[in-house]
Amino acid sequence: MKLKVFIAMMAFVSTTMAQGVIDVHSHIITPEFLSSLQEEGRLLDEGFPLPKYDVASHLKWMDEAGIQTSILTLAAPQPSSATVIRSSNEVAAQLKHAYPGRFLFCAALPLPDVKAAIDEAIYALDHLGADGVKLATNVGGQYLGTPALDTLFSVLNERHAVVILHPHRPEPMNREVMKQTPLAMQEYLSETTRAVANMITRNLLARYPNVKVVVPHCGAYLPLAIPRMKSLTAVMQANKLVGEIDWEANLNGLYYDLAGAHSPEVIRMMLTITTPDHLLYGSDYPYVAPQVLTAGLARMKQYLLEEADLKAYKDMFLFDNAIKLFNK
Repeated sequence: MKLKVFIAMMAFVSTTMAQGVIDVHSHIITPEFLSSLQEEGRLLDEGFPLPKYDVASHLKWMDEAGIQTSILTLAAPQPSSATVIRSSNEVAAQLKHAYPGRFLFCAALPLPDVKAAIDEAIYALDHLGADGVKLATNVGGQYLGTPALDTLFSVLNERHAVVILHPHRPEPMNREVMKQTPLAMQEYLSETTRAVANMITRNLLARYPNVKVVVPHCGAYLPLAIPRMKSLTAVMQANKLVGEIDWEANLNGLYYDLAGAHSPEVIRMMLTITTPDHLLYGSDYPYVAPQVLTAGLARMKQYLLEEADLKAYKDMFLFDNAIKLFNK
């Protein structure tokens, strides 16, 4: 079994090096997932309709844009059914097997049921060949960082798991605010920052140092939030509102994808809270039109060639960092 895993990973590395970019932020939307949401009346839970998805269109865009490998995660919202989650994970595993070197996947977990989530994580990582897990910022108000999830993180830590983080609708949610300003425009950034802040204040990644978390959308508001959190830590500790925080260990466990509004300026801001080996290309396919994603990737490649302080990081951002992260 270990030999098979090694051979598959070497094939992944060699093909990626040959063609290029690794996309760590793309979504799979299975028919079973859509049907379950429709039956529950939850198709618009996130405030906008889910895009259409099929593997042929995904591969076509990847070929046109020069994406060698896409890492698949299940889209939002979180399915209520553990059976649907299992089915979606199995479909993603089938795609990984059917298209060697083109797809990896991070398995969905049936939270808020922690025991079921642990069982699915073990099944997906140990038997389906998942390359990590996808965790929502919250599921029904159960936020990352809550003590209830420590047992799950212990299992993930034992397996040196990569976690792909993704924002979901906050709970509770002001429906009027959501109608006026769609979640994707602003609240998703707040939601991501909220979840990561919760993990930091509980020293989560310092306590589970083998878990690596990929934060989406250019780090959300973390380049602003982390300096503020650091500046207030002593006051909060003096008032017994937070405990000890190992900032270096927690931040070392965080990686960041460049999906969304990337630019040289945004990358420089991200580098105030992390190092260049922790930044990764991400597209957010299929939520953004393929032609827009292709143009955005071309623009990224161009400014990574032209900006003197960033040009040394081009290959790191586009594929090297992802190879190192997933080649555990």
